[in-house]
Amino acid sequence: MTRFFADRRYSSLLFCLALFVFGVRAVPTRAQKIYDPVPISPNKEINDTLTDKDIPTGEGGFARDYVVQLEKGDQIAIDLKSENFDSILLLLADDGSTVAENDDGPDGGTNSLLFARVTETGKYIIRVRAFGETGGGKYTLKVTRLRPVEGKPETR
Repeated sequence: MTRFFADRRYSSLLFCLALFVFGVRAVPTRAQKIYDPVPISPNKEINDTLTDKDIPTGEGGFARDYVVQLEKGDQIAIDLKSENFDSILLLLADDGSTVAENDDGPDGGTNSLLFARVTETGKYIIRVRAFGETGGGKYTLKVTRLRPVEGKPETR
């Protein structure tokens, strides 16, 4: 009788071990997208919301990234407006280096306006973030590819 219980315990242990080993392998896994910047095209405007679900800045605020394809020689203006938070705007190269940044635009308020000339063709990151712990909220982001004015200037 003792041997019967020992065999059953051993069998149960083996069954549990087999279930664990083969059961874990049978469970499908999914890769999580941790970083997925939102695509934006030049000459487009986006209305969006910065929330605590976005990228933590480490300074109490949050950031959201957009990816844009730019060409060498492009001159761009990036305009960020929000009535809900003090904005900071960054343009980052594909390698993560800062190309340009702006805290407060020329209007004296807390909106951001950034001008940049692109020196290399490629993907760039536009980072929208809140200054310090100012939280988040609704905002409008506009990327404009600036073009030279055609024609000769008038002479007087």
